[in-house]
Amino acid sequence: MNRRGFLTTLAAGTSAVAVEAGRPRHSRQAAKNTDAIGQVLPLRELGRTGKRVTMLGVGGFHVGWTTERDAAEIIETALEGGIRFFDTAESYGPGTSETRFGKYLTPRYRKEIFLMTKTTAKDAQSVREHLEGSLERLKTDYLDLWQIHALSSPEDVETRLANGVLEAVMEAKASGLVRHIGFTGHSNPEALLRVLELTRDTDPFDACQIPVNVIDPSYHSFIDQVIPEIRARKMGLLAMKTLADGRFFGVKPMNERIVWRTDDPAIPKRISVRDALHFVWALPVSVLITGAENASLLREKIDLAKSFEGMSHDQRQALVARMADLADGKVEYYKRPLGA
Repeated sequence: MNRRGFLTTLAAGTSAVAVEAGRPRHSRQAAKNTDAIGQVLPLRELGRTGKRVTMLGVGGFHVGWTTERDAAEIIETALEGGIRFFDTAESYGPGTSETRFGKYLTPRYRKEIFLMTKTTAKDAQSVREHLEGSLERLKTDYLDLWQIHALSSPEDVETRLANGVLEAVMEAKASGLVRHIGFTGHSNPEALLRVLELTRDTDPFDACQIPVNVIDPSYHSFIDQVIPEIRARKMGLLAMKTLADGRFFGVKPMNERIVWRTDDPAIPKRISVRDALHFVWALPVSVLITGAENASLLREKIDLAKSFEGMSHDQRQALVARMADLADGKVEYYKRPLGA
């Protein structure tokens, strides 16, 4: 299916993730979503799991590299703003992100949140070691979602599966230490398609995390290639890199350094943050995971989640066309086409 055909299909299927003509159902329901902490952002189905997660989640990578004070404020702001989905990985820091969640989040709010972490392990023994370390750092006795992380190529997939990674992850699920399992990748759509191909008979995964943004359909697209398969499996879809790891802004700061800069920033020159994120929410994603290194940036995303009222097929297509000439592999630097 070509890009236009697929996005047309998504236009019809968006109602499945709570958008209907006029105002999305989840917006009208938002006032009813409360818990012991307070009001909760609109909820979306996490695939076939039976779980509902907030449409916005906190990305743990930034929690791991920003300052201790900012990390604590990000977590507090997320909870106050109605976010209940928290993403992290043992490799973030490494270990720092999980440790901060274990310090500021889980001791008081474990029952109210959906907690996900990930493992980059290449073999079964390392998988078990990563799980033990993650649980200890996160100060929890179970994970809501645990994902095989950063699958980079079909060969990487085949190697990890041959080394028992999937069996070890499934073992953790069977033991009750993990409620749901998934996998992630941002380098090659082909890697994720290989996972799905090799596990077609057993169909063990509940979720998949991929880059989803307005440039993606024009270059080595996860939206075109992976989302149809994820939907066919009725898996939860977790969106990351929704602003291309910050490169939509034309500058990428990290740890008081500028790691990338361009004279042609997508934001605000071509597109607004609002349109960039609303484009993603208009697709069949369960949760948009945002990275924020301070509370102010996170509040902006929370406000944008609250303001979401849908986006038509034609509006999405116009945004894709507006950004298409930036699809050269520089903004989405994390993609590695096979053979490149």
